[in-house]
Amino acid sequence: METKVTVIAMTRELGCRGVEVATGLADRLGLRIIDSEIVANNVAARLGIEESSLLRHVDGSASIFERWLIDRRKLQRYTSEEILQLVQQDNVLIRGWGAASLLREFPQVISVRVCATMAFRVQTLMDRVGVRDADALREEIEKYDAAHVRTLRAYFNIEQEDALLYHIILNTDRLPVEACIAAVSQLAQCPKFQDPMRTHSALADKLLQAKISSALAEHISVTEAPNGISVSVSQGKVFLVGASSSGGVRDKAEKVARGIVGVSEIDNRILSVPSR
Repeated sequence: METKVTVIAMTRELGCRGVEVATGLADRLGLRIIDSEIVANNVAARLGIEESSLLRHVDGSASIFERWLIDRRKLQRYTSEEILQLVQQDNVLIRGWGAASLLREFPQVISVRVCATMAFRVQTLMDRVGVRDADALREEIEKYDAAHVRTLRAYFNIEQEDALLYHIILNTDRLPVEACIAAVSQLAQCPKFQDPMRTHSALADKLLQAKISSALAEHISVTEAPNGISVSVSQGKVFLVGASSSGGVRDKAEKVARGIVGVSEIDNRILSVPSR
């Protein structure tokens, strides 16, 4: 009997009880929760910065100096690689980090957004932290939301509010946490989300694509390939597409790609064109 595989990408608003929904789903479906600290650990190491600085950067509270230290393109590439590497583990729920957008092309990955009205979020946080000043708390939530949206848009090209990213959106002001857990659990039983072979193959190809793209960006400059090199992967076969006036780029790109574990074959369509 084939083992079921469940992968959930979840985004949540501050104060909407999304953590409780995630924890309940993990318990019911036997999932490992991948939170910010798990993703940030390796990404921060590769960027050469402190993990705490990266986490502040992602939630929009980083200082100007911390923002200056982070290379936007590297952050995008490394985050994509890390998330794709982590979801290879099967039966995971990954929170935040633009995972719903990154994994949107995989129909087997369930994308969930948990949200609530501002009044509900304010009351939830007042109860949690013991603050009585609702207006001050509302202002802090609005600042957090705005900063978080700016970061997602600038570094991951994500509009978190886009309903089309998600299979299901849960309003915890209208639905109890238990009902939210039940709704996603029921969705997870749908045959569409229970195709482990297809899930593994598609995610492995996407990870391989991300690794090769990252390696090419490190080894081939914009001067050598002004329009970049496009990478696609199908069942381990790699397709390289691009153009360069530098005669060595075609061979260089193929050599870089062959150095990545998992490549079974390369179809090199990089053209050498004369410079003007």
